[in-house]
Amino acid sequence: MASNSPAPEGIEIQEPPTAGAWGEWNPTEDTVRPVRGKHRVAKQRGGLARSSTVLGVGVIAAVGASGIATAQDRPQVAISLPSLPGLVTGDNDRQGDGASGQEAEGERGGTIGIIAQQADRGADPGELLRNRILQQADAQHEAAEAKARAEAERAAQVASAQEAKDKLEAARQAAEEAKAQAEAKAAQEAEAARKAAEAAAAQERPAAAAGSWSLPTSAYTLTSHYGASGSMWSSGHHTGLDFAAPTGTPVKAVGAGKITSAGWSGAYGYRIVLQLEDGTEVWYCHLSSMSVTSGSVGSGDTIGRVGATGNVTGPHLHLEVRKGGSTMDPLAWLESKGLDV
Repeated sequence: MASNSPAPEGIEIQEPPTAGAWGEWNPTEDTVRPVRGKHRVAKQRGGLARSSTVLGVGVIAAVGASGIATAQDRPQVAISLPSLPGLVTGDNDRQGDGASGQEAEGERGGTIGIIAQQADRGADPGELLRNRILQQADAQHEAAEAKARAEAERAAQVASAQEAKDKLEAARQAAEEAKAQAEAKAAQEAEAARKAAEAAAAQERPAAAAGSWSLPTSAYTLTSHYGASGSMWSSGHHTGLDFAAPTGTPVKAVGAGKITSAGWSGAYGYRIVLQLEDGTEVWYCHLSSMSVTSGSVGSGDTIGRVGATGNVTGPHLHLEVRKGGSTMDPLAWLESKGLDV
């Protein structure tokens, strides 16, 4: 609050100009000057502060009066609102669309001009502005929804593409696994076939070769030896060596020679007679089939198959070794050739 204390002695205060002739007034040495002559007194302590207070009150009053006068003299400022598309009239008809709407806005100045036109026709300006704002909000809401739908569709497309990619990758992996399984199965079958071929070749080869000699068959069991007695043999004793084996087991030539006889021979069933180079005869009896019936053969060649023809109790090879018309022990003879029977 400004103080109403009197001005200190020695200071002359000029009156401010009237409101009609007002200008910017700033206290200076010319407006505030000491009194000349015998009335000059010494400055009292604290006087400057009281003078400043009084001057401040005067300045504020002067500025206020000047501001009021200036505001009254200044021209009015035009205020315009942004043009909002789609203004509706009192009967909800859209305005501002097409050439006619553009011409109206151009004539009256945007939204304010359109509202003014509608107001001239008796519509409520506040209601018109509210409707136009609501339309703009609806348009923004629809735009946001359209954007959200577009983003959702784009996300769905991305997800669909990723799903298709995943399915394609799964199908590729399944195809690779199926291919690997097929290759493994084919390899196993090939290995089994190779082993079977090797087994068949082993049967075709001499079962136990020693030099140029071969065992008469393979996978066998010796059942009846030479000289065994019994009523099953017409001579009262066994004249050969029996190799029990499954029907169809290959029968080999024990050495190089030639086939001198092949055919049915009574109690011997189907028989092949192999004559070796030194004149020794080897009889192969009870055969199921004969592969070679004449001509020369080499050691280990297949000449027939084990069977059960003739006077037998089961499939086996009855092997006899004869020299000079007399039989000899086939086991001893084979072992003399270096064969492990």
